[in-house]
Amino acid sequence: MESIQKLTEKAIILLQNLIETPSFSGEEDKTALLIEAWFIHHQIPFQREKNNVWALNKHFDSSKPTLLLNSHQDTVRPNKGYTHDPFEALEKDGKIFGLGSNDAGGCLVSLLATFTYFYSREDLNYNLVIAASAEEENSGKFGLKSILEFLPKLDCAIVGEPTLMNLAIAERGLLVLDIIIKGTSSHAAHTNTDNAIYNSINIIQWFQTFEFEKKSEVLGPVKMSVTQINSGQQHNLVPDECKIVVDIRVNDCYTNEDILSTIKENIGSDKVIITPRSLHLKSSSIPKEHPLVQAGLKLGRETYGSPTISDQSVLYCPSLKMGPGDSLRSHTANEFIYKKEIEEAIPLYIELLNHTLTIS
Repeated sequence: MESIQKLTEKAIILLQNLIETPSFSGEEDKTALLIEAWFIHHQIPFQREKNNVWALNKHFDSSKPTLLLNSHQDTVRPNKGYTHDPFEALEKDGKIFGLGSNDAGGCLVSLLATFTYFYSREDLNYNLVIAASAEEENSGKFGLKSILEFLPKLDCAIVGEPTLMNLAIAERGLLVLDIIIKGTSSHAAHTNTDNAIYNSINIIQWFQTFEFEKKSEVLGPVKMSVTQINSGQQHNLVPDECKIVVDIRVNDCYTNEDILSTIKENIGSDKVIITPRSLHLKSSSIPKEHPLVQAGLKLGRETYGSPTISDQSVLYCPSLKMGPGDSLRSHTANEFIYKKEIEEAIPLYIELLNHTLTIS
């Protein structure tokens, strides 16, 4: 078994290589090769579907529960605020700069090192699966969700996202609605009691004032925001429809289907067409009593509810979001992660799993 220090050194080199290999969502083919090379170097059999790469621990036993370790390879596109090459893994002042360094390259390489540390262990009461997934940033159809059918039944998961190595024990789901409010078109000079824009006012006010009854202990209430509105083509023509977009952040007390059903009951009619963009970006959580959370608490980590979406949204098992880096740095210009964050994360992941995986 390689030492933690040696695995950490290799993980940092892999992170630098990942940064210098563009991997926009759907274009992760070259970073997938880097992940494959890691497994080949450590003599770990792996599988690949599209740009997703995964592996099982050496002594996988179907009679045991299975823990998934997951993080993503893909990045958003760099914004215009960068002052240096986003594809250069620049190391300066204890930081590793570069696109995807914080979100979520540091998490991915730390989890790969952790999986490799445990790969050959026989004294585990859980199986381990590692999945380096694609298309997380754009919730694409060829991401983690597309390979779940190939993985063994998952009993719990750690999803690597930048959390300062604290424990995100719940994550909001996302439901985006496209809504068309109908009216009757006419010349603006004539009386019209069926103006689509006027018809939309009550509906917009409903989204502004309606409160779902159940409030999450960790995530708080469901939050709904009208974020776009579009109607009309010219000043003298009353439009026959008004389109709005509603962004809904769902807590762990409701399914997306529950939320949609309530909205349709309250504002649905033959003049209101409500279309969800998708229903699969669901909220997620893990009980505080779960061994993973309890192990993290013993290690002095804090728990919180995360407002951001991750690959947790496609999992159907209890999942914990935890990783090096800070979510506030994600998608920012001159993105970076502290080198020491990775050096501290790998031993911490290993200690967390030692509390959870090993037979006492």
